[in-house]
Amino acid sequence: MHDRILIAGTGSGCGKTTVTSAILRALQRRGVPLRAFKCGPDYIDPMFHTAALGVPSRNLDLFFEGEAGVRGQLRRALAPGGAGVIEGAMGFYDGISGMTDTASAAHLARATGTPAVLAVRPHGQSLSLAAVLEGFRTFAPNTLSGVILNGVPRGMYPYYRDIAGQSGLRVYGYLPDLPESSLPSRHLGLVTAQEIGGLRQKLDRLADAAEECIDLDGLLALAAGAAPLTGETAPLPPACGAGVRIAVAQDAAFCFYYEDNFDVLRALGTEIVPFSPLSDAALPPDTHGLYLGGGYPELHAAQLAANAPLRDAVRQAAGRGLPTLAECGGFLYLHETLVDGDGAAHPMAGVLPGAARMTARLQRFGYITLTAQRDSLLARTGETIRAHEFHYACAPDSGSAFRADKPNGKSWPCAHAAASLYAGFPHLYFRSNPDFAARFVRACAAWR
Repeated sequence: MHDRILIAGTGSGCGKTTVTSAILRALQRRGVPLRAFKCGPDYIDPMFHTAALGVPSRNLDLFFEGEAGVRGQLRRALAPGGAGVIEGAMGFYDGISGMTDTASAAHLARATGTPAVLAVRPHGQSLSLAAVLEGFRTFAPNTLSGVILNGVPRGMYPYYRDIAGQSGLRVYGYLPDLPESSLPSRHLGLVTAQEIGGLRQKLDRLADAAEECIDLDGLLALAAGAAPLTGETAPLPPACGAGVRIAVAQDAAFCFYYEDNFDVLRALGTEIVPFSPLSDAALPPDTHGLYLGGGYPELHAAQLAANAPLRDAVRQAAGRGLPTLAECGGFLYLHETLVDGDGAAHPMAGVLPGAARMTARLQRFGYITLTAQRDSLLARTGETIRAHEFHYACAPDSGSAFRADKPNGKSWPCAHAAASLYAGFPHLYFRSNPDFAARFVRACAAWR
């Protein structure tokens, strides 16, 4: 009923996304109804899942919502008669603090009763590979059920298979190095799926290799043995009547969104209307709210700047009080100027004063809990929502409408907020406090 597996990794860079995408595409070509998921807050890996399947991938995050909520989301999203493939995050046991496995792939697999298969690159190893795998198998309670060897030459597979088998984990095959199908990276992770030329052909080559070299039937049998998913999350009551339209910036510059956030906004009664700040000259007609997500505006700053009609439309709409929610890259776009990584300054929407700048150093990274310091568009004083930050940019004023608290105890002021505005670096996860999204929707309905 709820067949599923989790593809975990020994650490970042072991090829989880490549292995997951290869399996997804291969099983889809067999006609298996599939849904894909990503453990943790990452935006980019789900884009490859979506490209492989043509169906949106969703994040499953135990910091953002509890175990029951994640089980409910997984149950809702799985296709009847099909299977789910979950990609892990970082290393299998890597959790929030670095000292526990809380919210790790191992925690997610345990909480959802999902069998896990470890992707490993055995480069520079021989018998030590068995010791590493044995360590993963016995380190803590887990659902590890097998291993896939990544980047292994065809002729060396029997050698590594026999070594890996000494760990007590079943070997489900291997994926050879396919340089022509590699997925390149940049400062926030992999290059986004839409930027890679010939991605469908790359995915098909990966699927060809998976069909030949990975025991897909064995993985399907493992997925069929997953524990039944129990529990349901209560449906969200509508926050508005029909016809409320939220314009969402969706193009190469603004592409970081949680699909579940869209699910929440739709459940609350809104229609999501995509538009492109890169190419559209105006906001969509009958826009009642504006959602500017994260992405890579710095890589497209010249084109964003050249689209003066849209920049003017955003500035004028926000100035008239159009409910506006801007996260990270969207926050950068609202400034007067964005200085890119080469030091070139580009005019932006001008809703907020000053120049936002790209830097060469990671400014903030990780999970946070936001606490409202005053009443505003999304929250009342003291209310909280969970969020995530990951950015190299800095702003002349990051705001003080919320306090951000990391799990390690560090805190700082962040985000601008007013009666019709939220703008800041944090990426919000609506289901961790749906009241935030409901207030946004009600403000959009009132604007209408």
